[in-house]
Amino acid sequence: MIKALIFDVDGILAETEEAHRRAFNDTFEFFHLDWYWSKETYHKLLRITGGKERMRAYQKAHPNGLRTLQDPEIRAIYKAKMRRYRDLLSEGLLSLRAGVKELIAHALHRGLRLAIATTAKRPHVEALCRSCWGQEADEIFEVVAACEDMGHKGPESNLYDLALDRLGLTAQECLAFEGSQSGIASAKAAGLAVYATPSLYCQQDDLSAADWVSDHIKPDHILAITTGKAGP
Repeated sequence: MIKALIFDVDGILAETEEAHRRAFNDTFEFFHLDWYWSKETYHKLLRITGGKERMRAYQKAHPNGLRTLQDPEIRAIYKAKMRRYRDLLSEGLLSLRAGVKELIAHALHRGLRLAIATTAKRPHVEALCRSCWGQEADEIFEVVAACEDMGHKGPESNLYDLALDRLGLTAQECLAFEGSQSGIASAKAAGLAVYATPSLYCQQDDLSAADWVSDHIKPDHILAITTGKAGP
């Protein structure tokens, strides 16, 4: 029996990456920086974990024709990008992915516990919950394991381990939700069963390592999984 559902955030609860990309580009323009990340460029950069790390990688890959940033500038620009992202969400830019709102409501009604394990920062999680639910994250999710909780950019599986520890449950008692090949690998490394639904920027990812794959979240199917009544 599954007792808890553990969600990634970006691309799972909502398609956030376009908002992140817009926030980066708006911030680059604000700082008069001659950078612009197209969808194709951002898709490639998403292979790198962390916004500041993506900026450093982009700069390294384009040594000519771009203004070179030192680390203090990168940190300042990224901090401004985070503020811009939260502003965009406060303007109602995001909506939950199909099936998410229904699943959360039904899961709570059935007594399933809810958690988040994400490499996103806690303020991003809070901004999304306020934008999409009009509530704080702690009012919906019992546990939020975000990147700050690890103190460094370690293996993502550590976040799942942390979420399990805070829930006081085993991996066999939880179901993870991921939308990328790397995310599935992280959840599997923590021993979790995975329900995968590809996010906008991960349509070409190989999701075959997941236990269940769907083009979107299907509440009835997932609730059947939690009771052991659903097949592959």
